[in-house]
Parts: sequence; structure tokens; C-alpha cells
Amino acid sequence: MAVVRKLTENGHKAYFVGGCVRDQLLGKDPGEYDIATSALPDDIRAIFSRTKEVGASFGVVLVIGDTGPCEVATFRRESGYADGRHPDTVVYTDNEEEDVKRRDFTINGLFYNPMEEKVIDFVGGRDDIKAKLIRCIGAPLERFGEDRLRILRAVRFAANLGFDIEKGTWEAVKEMASEIDVISAERVRNELVLMFTGPHPGRGLELLDASGLLEEILPEVAAMKGVAQPEQFHPEGDVFEHTKMMMDMLSNPGPILAFSTLLHDVGKPPTMTVEDRIRFNRHDAVGAEMTGVIMRRLRFSGEETRKVTGCVANHMRFRHVVEMRESKVRRLIAGETFEDELELHRMDCVASHGNLENWLYLKERCESMPEEKVLPPPLINGHDLLNMGYEKGPILGTILRAIEEAQLEGQISSREDALRLVREKFGEPSSDR
Repeated sequence: MAVVRKLTENGHKAYFVGGCVRDQLLGKDPGEYDIATSALPDDIRAIFSRTKEVGASFGVVLVIGDTGPCEVATFRRESGYADGRHPDTVVYTDNEEEDVKRRDFTINGLFYNPMEEKVIDFVGGRDDIKAKLIRCIGAPLERFGEDRLRILRAVRFAANLGFDIEKGTWEAVKEMASEIDVISAERVRNELVLMFTGPHPGRGLELLDASGLLEEILPEVAAMKGVAQPEQFHPEGDVFEHTKMMMDMLSNPGPILAFSTLLHDVGKPPTMTVEDRIRFNRHDAVGAEMTGVIMRRLRFSGEETRKVTGCVANHMRFRHVVEMRESKVRRLIAGETFEDELELHRMDCVASHGNLENWLYLKERCESMPEEKVLPPPLINGHDLLNMGYEKGPILGTILRAIEEAQLEGQISSREDALRLVREKFGEPSSDR
């Protein structure tokens, strides 16, 4: 509000624009506010003492105010999009109606004048918000030709807002889906993260599939379609339908759970065999390898790739938790992605056979076991073994693992117990060891 007021006081038009106006009309907290103005970048820098250029070639200046930073963009016209992503020519204008014509969708083409508490709508955005429609501003093929990422954004907005896509816009999405490959992997990844961590991930997956985008972006997931499963374990249908059901259960999940859910059975299509029944031998291990390839292709961070790959690799372990040794159960619970893995297991069961016995067992174990008891501090360390006379080398790790195993199994509980067990199990260190 203060930024708009100051621009107005200096003789410039200034409005809130885009997503913040849309979200306010939907009764949501915008989170951040973007401003469009007739002021040129030099004018903006002259008016405000704390600024930073974030898009100099597009007339975007970051103004840092008392309540935080906001982007202030000069009204502009654009033309020529040789790379399918950025305009070749940008011309500043003092006409807000010209500015709105370059924007993507009508619901994002609204201005709001906070001084007059007035929405300015040149494109029918308010009507489309009421009708719950995603519609391109102007000709859809033109808008998507200017920026191919808008093809994916149309699906993301429809999924997250629970809107439909207007017929002409939808036909253009399908027609141009194969051109999404001109967009960088990082930008595609960002859209997928926003979609699958939104309120309706299953709807996002459905629209990606129906539009043809899934085959272009995630062909490994598209390959799940039509892959039958043994009916006694999966009465819900094929691998894709099973995954879609699980994605439907999610609402605003974290990215690790979202992508673990999406990819947990990605190894089934290449491992399917028909013997006494349909089987997917080692699909968890194969799927983990495939997941790593997918995550790296989409330029996820190393940590995110490691965690999602781990969840996919481990998602079948939960079948055997009741028979597991105590030490193994504790290590499972102590894993860094255990909460995501446990929720993944729950959804996997609900979307198939419905048996939640293993999930309930682990929930009860977690609730009955204080966090510090899951993996308690070690009773001895490498220095203790060196002081006992053992030399550096693999033997130290072997001994410490054995002692930890005994501790987790409840066989020992004190330092004295641990030292005694070392001598009993490994003997006194010899002089040539």
C-alpha cells in the first residue's frame, strides 16, 4: 500500500496486479504483492531509497520497504519471442490496458487500485474467477507461442485453484504440449513442485495426462498407464490408477512426500512379469534408480534427490515390520524420511488392499517410544576401543556395529555391559592386531 501511495503521490499510475488481486478476490492471503506502474525504472529508483534491479531488461525493480520487498514493473508492450520464453523487444508504455494484453490468463490480468479500493478489469478476469475458468488473454496459441511455460502454468492454475480450462485454451494446451521441451528443466521442475505440493496433486496429474504434457515431461509415469496389477492385491486397477488415487489423497504435501508418491511405483512397468500371477520383482530397487534419473533430469537438489530416491527404495520394507528385529525397527523409525515413508505406506495400502496392520503397528511403536530411546547415544566409541588396545582399521567399525545392535536389541544398557560384550565377542586385542 505504501509503495503504491508513494508512486501515486509522485504523479504516476500504480496498481497491485496479477496473482495478489486474484487471490484477494478468492478470499485467500496473497502472501506477496506485485505492482505495475507507469513510472519508468529510473523514476522508481529516484523515488525509493532502497531498490534492486531484478529484471532490468523488462523494467522490473525490487523496492525494499518496511514490510518487506515487492516487485514494481513498468507498464510495457512485448513482441518477438524467438526462444519461446522471453520477448525480443520490450517497449515501455503509460497505458495499463496495453500492459495487460501481454499477460497470460484473465484471472491474472486484473489491477487493483488500493487508493480507490477499485478492481480494474480489461479482460473479464472477474467473470472467469466466478465461473472458475482458466482462459488465455487474447488468442491462446499466441499467448503460448510467446512463452511455452504458460502451457504448463495453465494446468497448474487449474489444478491448484480447482478451476476448469476454457475450451479454446485447453485445445491450445493439447496442441502445443510437445513444445514444452524448449523450457528449461529448472522452470518445468518449479511448476511441477507448485502443482504437486498444492491442494489437488491428483487433479494436476490427471490434467497433465489428458493434455499430453505427462508424456513429454514424465514419460516414465505415463508408462504406468495400462500396466495391470494382481487383482487380489490391487483391486483398484492399473499402476497409473493406483498412483492417481494416492495423489488424490494428498493436499499441500511437502515435495519429498509428493514426488515419492508420484514415483514410488515407477519401476513396475519395466519389471512386470506374468508367472503364477503378475509380479514386479525388484520394482522398488529399479524404481529407485529410475527416480534418481528423473530427479536429476529435472534439476532437483542432491538432497531432494537422495531423499525421494530413498523413499522409493524403501517403500516395500513396511510389509515385514512385524517380523523385523527390534534393532531394525528402531533404525527404520530413526530414518530421516521415516514420516514421509510411513505416510506413503499408509496411502499405498488405502489405495490397494486396505490392510493397515503394519502402519498401525509402527504408529503405536512411535507413540510408545520416546524419541531419545529410538536410537539412544552409543555406549562406547572408537576411542574406547583404541584405549583397549585395538588398532585402527575395519575391526573398529565391526565391533561398534555389533555393540549398537546389542544395545538396540535390549541385550546391554550400560558402558560396562558394552565393554564386557566386546571382550566376550571379540576377545582381548592381540599384540599383532
